[in-house]
Amino acid sequence: MARRASGEVRVGAGARVVKGAKRPEVRLPALEPYGGGELEPDGDYDGVEFRELDLAGQDGGGARFMDCALRGCALDETRLRHARFLDSSLTGIRGVGTNLAEATLRDVELVDARLGGTQLYGAVLERVVIRGGKIDYLNLRQARLRDVVFEACVLVEPDFGGARLERVEFIDCALKSADLTAATLTDVDLRGVTELGIAGGVDRLSGAVISTAQLLDLAPVLAGELGIRVEG
Repeated sequence: MARRASGEVRVGAGARVVKGAKRPEVRLPALEPYGGGELEPDGDYDGVEFRELDLAGQDGGGARFMDCALRGCALDETRLRHARFLDSSLTGIRGVGTNLAEATLRDVELVDARLGGTQLYGAVLERVVIRGGKIDYLNLRQARLRDVVFEACVLVEPDFGGARLERVEFIDCALKSADLTAATLTDVDLRGVTELGIAGGVDRLSGAVISTAQLLDLAPVLAGELGIRVEG
């Protein structure tokens, strides 16, 4: 295997090239501390730092966050449907039931998050890195992911049902009981997954690349999908 400067990965002699994800380059300007008060629906936040704030239960639906940083904030049941996060960094955020349905994340770094039941269905993620932390029951149904990297994180029962994944990489992370039902995968690199479990949609792995060891681990699931009876 060789990785070229363009980010492309060539697998084996004569094999096709797997296009690598383009990572975001987040360079934040000098930030102004958030002035307080609750988030506003359709609010416009530009160059703002949200540090160690309890935003639980607040409604920032449709808001735009441009060149912003959220650090150590609580987002339990926070409503951010249709919100846009652009050229922003989210570090150490935590929460259960955060609603980011149909949101847009473009050129975003999400670092060391502790989230559960996060709703990202119908969302658009482009040039996003999710590094470290643990996310349980992530709902990405019907979402569009392009140039997304999951690195050194744990994803428990993520739901990619009907999602479109293009140039998505999983590096040193655990992917437990993932649902790929009706998903479309293009240039998805799963070889860096340290624990790979597919709960549904194993037939959708066309367009992904896995390692030989992962193929052996998935053999019983693949056999079941193909109706192969294995005995002895």
